[in-house]
Order: sequence, then C-alpha cells, then structure tokens
Amino acid sequence: MKAVVFTLGCKVNRYESDYISQELLKKGYEVSDALSYADIYIINTCAVTAEAERKSRQAITRCKRFNEKARIFIIGCASQKNAEAFEKDNVVYIGGTGAKYDVLNRLEQRERIVLENDLPADFEAGFLFTPSRTRSFIKIQDGCNNFCSYCVIPYLRGRSRSATIESIVKEAEILAEKTPEIVLTGINTMAFGKERGESLSDLIRALKNVDVRIRLSSFYAEGITEELMDALYSLKKFCPHYHLSLQSGDEKVLRDMNRRYTPDIYRKKIELVRSYDKDASVTTDIIVGYPTEDESGFRNTYDFCKEAAFSDLHIFPFSPREGTVAYQLNKLSSSVVARRESELFSLRNELKKNFMKSCLNKTQEVLVEEKEGEYYVGYSRNYVKTYVSSPDQIVITTPLELYADGIK
Repeated sequence: MKAVVFTLGCKVNRYESDYISQELLKKGYEVSDALSYADIYIINTCAVTAEAERKSRQAITRCKRFNEKARIFIIGCASQKNAEAFEKDNVVYIGGTGAKYDVLNRLEQRERIVLENDLPADFEAGFLFTPSRTRSFIKIQDGCNNFCSYCVIPYLRGRSRSATIESIVKEAEILAEKTPEIVLTGINTMAFGKERGESLSDLIRALKNVDVRIRLSSFYAEGITEELMDALYSLKKFCPHYHLSLQSGDEKVLRDMNRRYTPDIYRKKIELVRSYDKDASVTTDIIVGYPTEDESGFRNTYDFCKEAAFSDLHIFPFSPREGTVAYQLNKLSSSVVARRESELFSLRNELKKNFMKSCLNKTQEVLVEEKEGEYYVGYSRNYVKTYVSSPDQIVITTPLELYADGIK
C-alpha cells in the first residue's frame, strides 16, 4: 500500500511528518511526501495564517483528485483550531497537535473519528533513524509561553516543553552517522529546558563532540547571550545562520505585539552576533500592516532593516487570527499593506544581493543537495545558495560571482 504524508507549515511539522513517514516505512508502506496517487493520505496542517489554513483545507480536495476512494487522516494546528472545517468526504480521522503519532495506530480507521481537545501536555518525542534528506531535523522543544498578540500557536501547540538533553544527544549521535547536517528545531528554541532549569547553552555544550554541521532554526533575539555564543562557537561545525524574528522595527508596535524587546535591545543582539563572526548570516521575519502600525511605524521598520543589513527578510502581511488580542483590532486597508509590503520586498532584494556579494572571494563549505542544469546546488554554512561544478556531498569552494538566486 502507498501512503502520502503531506506537510504544511514549520520545521517542527516537518520533523513530526518525517517521523510518521519513517514508521510507515517500517510497517511496509511505500511512502511519499509529495501529493500523488496513494491509498491513504496524512495531512499535517498549519494555522499560522489564514492562507495556511486555506491550503490545509484545500489539500483534502487535492488528495481526492488523485484517488477518490482514498482514506484521509488530518492532524496539526489547523485541525486543532477548527476540526469541523475538515469533516469532509473521505476524511476518517481528525486529530490536533497532541498525540500526533497516534495516527499510526489508526491506519485501519474506516469510520470518521474526531479527537476533541487534542492539546499536548507533555513533549512528544520521536527518533528519526533513517533520514531521507541531506539535512536532518531534531525537535528539541515544542509549544510557546510568549502569547504574542497576533499569534494563535500557543493556544494550539500548548505550553513550552522540551526533550531531554540526553535524548537529543543520543539522536544527534545516531543521525551524525547518516547525515552531514542536523538542524535543531522547535516552536521557540530559546525556551529549551527552562521548565527543568536547563538552557539552550547547556544543550549546545552537550553536543560539542557531534562531528557534523549543526544549525539552529528560528531564534528569539532576547535569547542571544555571550554564554550561548561561546557554546555555539565551541561546536565542531557550527553553521552561523541566525534567524532572529523581529516582526517590527518600531518600539510602539513591538509593545502592542507583546514582543519582549525593543529595537535597541535587538540591535545590541545583532552586534553581539557579529562580534563573534562578521560573516554570519542574520535573517528575520517581518509582519507588515499590523493594525497599530502607522506610516511612521512602518518607516521605522524599513529603516531598521536597512541599518541591520539583514541577509534576507521573510515578509508576511498581517493575518488576523481568531482568539488573539489583535483579532479585535481594525485592519489597515489592503492598499496600504500592499504598498508597504512592496517597499520591503524591494529592500529585501537589495539586502540579499549585498550579503551574497560579501560572500564572494571567501572560502565556503557547501553541502550539495541537488542538481540544477549544469550545476550542483547546495547551501553554505551561513545558508547562502551556492552553485558548484562538483557532485561531492561537501564541497570547499571560493565563489566568484552572483548567479541566478545565489552565488557561483
């Protein structure tokens, strides 16, 4: 039998889907992560924006086009938020974010079951022994205690909770024999271990003998400390790419968002990062058109991004999420949001190009992932897309020019 595990959203979802895929393989299923003909479909949904929810619902229709008789299993944030939206023909299982792996015990399900209040209380571990990609993920943390005014995820993923350092080190040591790069991921990695009096620095120090590239996914800027930086640069093969979510460069908007830093605090964190490595890549997320963002506030964000010289911006228009504080606020006009978004995209292209230029004529270690035309393509440690002529998995090279969407 064939199964498709289709994933929307974040790297944590990706990790959880990979674990489910691995267990399906052990049960004898042929497994794919791309929508195609299958006997069963498991859709791991996302609710971070209205668009993500729409795509999650739309995936059901797409599955039925490949096999109108297939059984469909729904898990994740969007079904946690609104299970009724997924009560469609062919859907036999609707879970949420808790006990996602329980779907593996429901594969023979024929009649629809909807799990109510499926919110996780404990960390749900899963070991990935057979990574299917060049880059492997370890989920070190789940949930969030921050309750930013625009974000629904704490209500859907639950409170922050973490894997144990011992289990993460064990998983990393196993993966290090199978993969050249490990990404440590979580909903808020900076909250790792706090419920046990531990810290992310403690974990990083425990991984110092793991001999593969280690990369951290999204950071919260306030978690950047000298202690953490010292730990990161003690790793054998640390990848200096810091994705520090900003959301706004305006102090009032940050306060309205319930973000726990000011532009000045964030600025100092970037300075600390670059004091350790001037070539480090610093990327960020920006929400455009938050309801209390006036023209001056947007200009402050634009100027901050330019001053910070980010290597890339991930730009999202404000998406009201029911149940959050910001949902009650009056939205800005779509034309205003579109104009601001367009301005930031232009700046983003300029900043990204500038950073890629700064990587030229400097030795880069590239992890090759695929072939595009005449070149092999992968990512440097600071996460710049790099085109090389060698098919080796790890290539040491000195890029000389900009090429397509990267360097060559």
